[in-house]
Amino acid sequence: MNYKIQKTTENIDWSKAAQLLSHFGLSDFDAETQKKVFEQSYAVVFLFDNEDLIGVGRAISDGICQAAIYNVAVDEKYHGKGLGREIINQLVEEVKQCNIILYTHPNTVDFYEKLGFLKMKTGMAIYQKEHIEDLKKMKFV
Repeated sequence: MNYKIQKTTENIDWSKAAQLLSHFGLSDFDAETQKKVFEQSYAVVFLFDNEDLIGVGRAISDGICQAAIYNVAVDEKYHGKGLGREIINQLVEEVKQCNIILYTHPNTVDFYEKLGFLKMKTGMAIYQKEHIEDLKKMKFV
């Protein structure tokens, strides 16, 4: 396995990125929309096995004091190899001067706690109406 990290949006297979995010229920946007989402992010990380895109992640930030990590996904075939951790570490490094928040699936809370993230007691959100029922089913809210 020859893993490579890329921190730019050049030459990305956006269909594969959209497929990874959709598979884990992180986003149902199409490839073109994912391209825009990642291009407009403060920091991005793409992980490759040779030329195959196997992982993605991004952060939004003001670059000074606040940041949020979103859309972290690693192909299931590569789970348990520390690659999700590597994506998070790379993103944290890009915004290390900031307070960092992230939203995660209830099943992955323990993973992020092991990386140093703390549960928030006062987190609040306004969701699009069409997403609320799905979020309730997945126990996000």
